[in-house]
Amino acid sequence: MSVIIRPRTEGDLDACAAALRHVHDSDRYPDVWPANPAGWLSPPKLLAALVAEHDGAVVGHAGLGTGGGMPEVVRESVGAETVVSVIRLYVVPAARRVGVGSQLLTATARMAASLGHRAVLTVASDSAAAIAMYERHGWRQVYSGLGGWHTSDGQEARVHYYVSP
Repeated sequence: MSVIIRPRTEGDLDACAAALRHVHDSDRYPDVWPANPAGWLSPPKLLAALVAEHDGAVVGHAGLGTGGGMPEVVRESVGAETVVSVIRLYVVPAARRVGVGSQLLTATARMAASLGHRAVLTVASDSAAAIAMYERHGWRQVYSGLGGWHTSDGQEARVHYYVSP
């Protein structure tokens, strides 16, 4: 599958929200559907966002956000480097297992490095496919704990924190 990874524009938000809806319907990500999907894709901590495009359609998304609120153990794992968070990373089901997620992950890590930061991401502890992809790309798990948000069944999410290579 031929994919273009490029910066997200304001004009992409409707397509990104539609792609997110496919992901939510398939995988329950995000676990609770946001009342304002475009707003969820553009939180105040967002520094930059990328889209994956195939044949003119958005098939994936990833953002970089400020690293505030990260557990101290995660910050300590990278030493003196400052960190940014990979956020809102998803790929529509029809575009999976062909490298789209890998391309987005690589692009966000490179973007973080170009800004002089190390990329960190959180992943729900039950997201086996995503965890396998991160580990294949050399991301290192540095901490596990509560995620600070609740699942649709009211439980506090358990997450793993990964640091880019």
